[in-house]
Amino acid sequence: MKRPRIALPARFPFRPRARADRGRPLFRPLRERNPVAVGAVGLLVLALAGLVAYNADALPVIGGGTTYSANFTEAAGLRPGNEVRVAGVKVGKVTGVSLDGTDSYTVKVTFKVRHTWIGDASTAAIGIKTLLGEKYLALDPLGSRKQDPGTRIPKSRTTSPYDVTQAFDGLGQTLGSIDTEQLAASFQTITDTFKDTPSSVRSAATGLASLSQTISSRDAQLAQLLTGSKQLTQTLSDQNSRFQTLISDGDLLLGEIQKRRDAIHTLLTGTQDLGIQLNGLVADNTRQLAPTLDALDRVTGVLVANQSSLDQALALAGPYYRLVGNTLGNGRWFDSYLCGLVPKSYLPPGTPPGGDCRSPKASGGAS
Repeated sequence: MKRPRIALPARFPFRPRARADRGRPLFRPLRERNPVAVGAVGLLVLALAGLVAYNADALPVIGGGTTYSANFTEAAGLRPGNEVRVAGVKVGKVTGVSLDGTDSYTVKVTFKVRHTWIGDASTAAIGIKTLLGEKYLALDPLGSRKQDPGTRIPKSRTTSPYDVTQAFDGLGQTLGSIDTEQLAASFQTITDTFKDTPSSVRSAATGLASLSQTISSRDAQLAQLLTGSKQLTQTLSDQNSRFQTLISDGDLLLGEIQKRRDAIHTLLTGTQDLGIQLNGLVADNTRQLAPTLDALDRVTGVLVANQSSLDQALALAGPYYRLVGNTLGNGRWFDSYLCGLVPKSYLPPGTPPGGDCRSPKASGGAS
């Protein structure tokens, strides 16, 4: 009897695997996939990871923090990214500095802090962090209840710093707008007017005239001095980042030296111990080394005394060993000749006369 077949609808999601595919794994390994697609997916994952790391402060779990806002009469050079400190400890950063939409004379400063309690009577002040004019926001957490993040800290509880650079700039503009010649003429007129008055009044008027003349004569120098001060402060402000980098690098260098201090101390201590051990080794082996050095000294003395004999022996040994080398240098036999073995009457014609014994061959003797 045949088993009845059950017809599945066309949209039924289940598809039985064919018998040929039942032994294959559901997921293919990476080496069998398209490398271009794998590389693209990897780059996308790295980009997402970098984006998440860059915006880690805004994440709900890793970052976070509470955002507050405050009203100031002026920004005083405060910028987004400046530190927020409580009792000198960094607790957050400034996130925005802008004009209030309803009041053009009010500056809205928003900042974010983490793990810091801000009370409903807290005060905020813009402080000067460095001599180059970098600012930070200082908070004084006061009050019995927590500050509402949706309510701004009013101007009555905020303080802006006194900017010396702006003060010098304003002083320069004010002095530049003064007509010094007219001022001197005015003081001279006052002096002429009070010339018939008592001596005390005339002295005061004369002093005012002298003061006006002095200011008039020094006007150009004062203006140049104020201009130079302005340029100096502007240059220092422009080089603020470089000064910070220099100080940071110096801090890193000192930290590295601090880390290496123990290693340097160990090296110097080990060198000192090595010197002590070498001194002890020499002291312990003086008895054994002294006879050896004495014997070596005597051998050297004997060699120096017989230096001429040694030179003569070496000079004679050179030709001797050269002849021995010539005799034994042609193979496994001696290459030599016997002189005077044959009488002169048996010598072939053309043999050179004489009583000396010479080889009949130019290349050597008979073997």
